[in-house]
Amino acid sequence: METKTDQQLHIFFLPFMAQGHTLPMIDIAKLFASRGVKSTLITTPVNAPLFSKAIQTSKSLGFKIELLVIKFPSTEVGLPEGIERTNCRKNQEQVEKYFKAITLLEQQVEPILDQHRPHCLVADSMFPWATDVAAEFGIPRIIFHGPGFFFLCASTTVMRYQPHREVLSDSESFVIPGLPDEIKMTKNKLAPFLTLDGESELIKLVKASREAEERSYGIIVNCYYELEADYVDHYRKALGKKSWHIGPVSLCETEKDKAERGREGSVDEVHECLNWLNSKKANSVVYICFGSLTNFGDCQLLEIALALQASRQQFIWVVKTEKNDKEEWLPEEFEQRVEGKGLIIRGWAPQLLILQHEAVGAFLTHCGWNSTLEGVCAGVPMITWPVNADQFYNEKLVTEILGIGVAIGVQKWEHVSVKSKASVKKETIEKALTGFMVGDEKEEIRSKVLVLRELARRAVEDGGSSFSDLTALIEELKSLGS
Repeated sequence: METKTDQQLHIFFLPFMAQGHTLPMIDIAKLFASRGVKSTLITTPVNAPLFSKAIQTSKSLGFKIELLVIKFPSTEVGLPEGIERTNCRKNQEQVEKYFKAITLLEQQVEPILDQHRPHCLVADSMFPWATDVAAEFGIPRIIFHGPGFFFLCASTTVMRYQPHREVLSDSESFVIPGLPDEIKMTKNKLAPFLTLDGESELIKLVKASREAEERSYGIIVNCYYELEADYVDHYRKALGKKSWHIGPVSLCETEKDKAERGREGSVDEVHECLNWLNSKKANSVVYICFGSLTNFGDCQLLEIALALQASRQQFIWVVKTEKNDKEEWLPEEFEQRVEGKGLIIRGWAPQLLILQHEAVGAFLTHCGWNSTLEGVCAGVPMITWPVNADQFYNEKLVTEILGIGVAIGVQKWEHVSVKSKASVKKETIEKALTGFMVGDEKEEIRSKVLVLRELARRAVEDGGSSFSDLTALIEELKSLGS
């Protein structure tokens, strides 16, 4: 009779339905599968096509990686059908209902675990109930945290000691206590739930996630030791958190995977973009992208367009908007005037392939963790424009600790949909672009990020820091199974 120790290690993965969370979790499942683990991803109908496409290469190589589709509880919370991703929500009412809906997924995950009896559940931090569900079946729940170790250390300390309560104004700086480096923040750059009263669905979820983290088996982080060594050690020793760094997980992607990653565009669009870059000199193009969720209004987009025109820098600009007959955010005949020097991509762009092209010399980014890591892995210096979430912390890591980027100067957290005003003016954007691209500072910054790029590649190779941490985690889970 086969015992549990004779079975192949089987892990279930439950990603949060936002692209910044979903894509790295898919990569993590593929990474485990490549090491002989049976991996099963759980998702919902609207998200399923993205998952199916993303795991095709792994399946063709014979790795055991599967997809389980469960219903998203839209009707139960009064949401229209089809709103199963964070970027599908139209208003604050739908945001509240969406966060309520993801708590109801527990009712479908529990019977699935009962049926399949995996050895472990890796669930996004946005599913605090997963800790108790895993405990019911006697298996460890491991948390996937989207951001890196610096954010985890800094945000945990801010929540624990609340140093922002000691300042007199939202713009007065305070030092985050106890970190390996002196890091200053302001209340303006913190998540609103830390500074405002009230109990929205999101606030309840964040609090429950923090509490569940204390009772979970440990945490997987998409990072590598050499990038955040002091903060890996601080998180484990000073804060007493069990964790494994197994990234950068995007480095497991093949060239085909990179072209398909999060794809919503055509093959022709990929070729058009890369052919345009092929005509440019090395390090001569600025790549501009603010991620899948940031939705600037026309007034801010106009300021960016005017700055790009005035800076005379070559650029690829990814704009989260649909092309239509009336685009008021573009100056008249803008695309004709910048033809040959600039390329606007509306919607999806093959970011990994763009960043790795030798023509790209700088990355104007919102500092989402996936984009930050992808910039590091490509060896591209960053111009930082954080908007919300973990991004202001990531900016500190990039500009102050690692020294691989310069800040554009954003001083205040914004909501995902930033439509009412332009918080960063044309002159500031133009100064940042021209100052970096023609200044002397860029060479020193580029040399630092190129070193980190090489260390990232070594980390995921056999014997590297991330390869070894993943090995240790797999062996530990096997021993738990026995």
